[in-house]
Amino acid sequence: MTIDYEHFKNKLETEKKLLEKELHKVGRVNPDNPSDWEPTPPGDRDISQADENTMADTMEGYGGNTAIVNTLEKRYMDVRSGLDKIKHGTYGLCQVCGKEIEADKLEANPSARTCKEHVDSI
Repeated sequence: MTIDYEHFKNKLETEKKLLEKELHKVGRVNPDNPSDWEPTPPGDRDISQADENTMADTMEGYGGNTAIVNTLEKRYMDVRSGLDKIKHGTYGLCQVCGKEIEADKLEANPSARTCKEHVDSI
C-alpha cells in the first residue's frame, strides 16, 4: 500500500486545530509545561464571595471540565504523535509489529498506532 502522507497530514492538522479549539473552551495550556493542558472552572464567576450552592456548582463544572480535558488531551497527543511520525517517516507503521496499518483504519483514525491485529495491545 502506498500511503498518501499529504492526505493524512491534512486530516491530522484539521483535527489538531479542532481539538485545540475544544480544549480552549474547557482548559488552558499549563504555563509551566506547554505540552500539558489543565482544566479551568466554567464561566467567569468570581467565587471569592460565592455562596455554597454557587461554589458547589463551580466545583461540579470544574470536575466535568477535568474529564473533558483528559479525554481531549489524550486525543490531541495522539494527533500530534501522528504528525510527528509523518515528519520522521514512520507514519502508518504498527507500533507492535512494524507492519503497515491498514488503509481503512488510517482513514477512520489517522492517528492510529497499531494495525487491526494489535488493536488491544497498547
